[in-house]
Amino acid sequence: MANKLQIPKEEFFAKGHRACAGCGAALAMRYALKAAGKDTIVCHATGCMEVISTPYPETAWKLPWIHAAFENASAVASGVERALRVSGKKTNVLIFGGDGGTFDIGFQALSGAAERGHDFCYVCYDNAAYMNTGIQRSGATPKYASTTTTPAGKKIHGKMEQKKPMPLIMAAHGAYVATANVAFPADFIDKVRKGIEFKGPAYVQVFSPCVPGWKYSSDRTIEISKLAFETKSYPLYLIENGVLKFTKEPSKQVPVSEYLKMQGRFKHLTPAEIAEIQKHVDDQYGLLKKLESSKVRLY
Repeated sequence: MANKLQIPKEEFFAKGHRACAGCGAALAMRYALKAAGKDTIVCHATGCMEVISTPYPETAWKLPWIHAAFENASAVASGVERALRVSGKKTNVLIFGGDGGTFDIGFQALSGAAERGHDFCYVCYDNAAYMNTGIQRSGATPKYASTTTTPAGKKIHGKMEQKKPMPLIMAAHGAYVATANVAFPADFIDKVRKGIEFKGPAYVQVFSPCVPGWKYSSDRTIEISKLAFETKSYPLYLIENGVLKFTKEPSKQVPVSEYLKMQGRFKHLTPAEIAEIQKHVDDQYGLLKKLESSKVRLY
């Protein structure tokens, strides 16, 4: 079981990187590399984790690492994977991208690579905005979350926009899909390992709080991450062979207001808006539970 998984002691993401104190994405990098192991090549989209880990002439990576542009990490990884296949090598191909470089700018390359059936594991560290370039909204930004480009929330033509359902979109490609949370490293490591072992495209999306972007104290990253799980705001599941299954569920649901009030990006919300978010969380969780119980294939 994932909760009994032994977390490897060997580190492949070195100390001394320049991430903010309390950075959830830095934890995600560390855990994902533990899952992949030393026989791994990393292809990395431009973003927070690329910038903080490779300030010339230094690097935090103890594995072969390739920097790609925002939009083409999956295309670069496709070439690496095909070259390894032709040479007969079994080296793992691991891709890292933030939500902006995954949900938006890099989606075309990711979709194409998945459609072609390349054998890789893509890890999206989801901090819900373009944090590296100034906390602008992305396709992963939740409704009503304040960013520098959408101070009152994402809105187009007067209508508020919800977070893009990337895990379900990737499941429709026939990929192995999992959601994870940095507060539960054993579950995350287990899911990345399964993604590495899967013969074909794998997509793992991990909840990764951002201290400056979400406006909270740097010592509360794990607390916020656990609340995201306990309020059912960020469900933990995997999709194998098109069938969804929850891997971890809270014993009781905490009101979503407990999660929202810890973050400055939600401080402008009215009671009515909080109630609307609670209903959306309940509806989305209920939809996922229906998918699980029906065992319907998503592709």
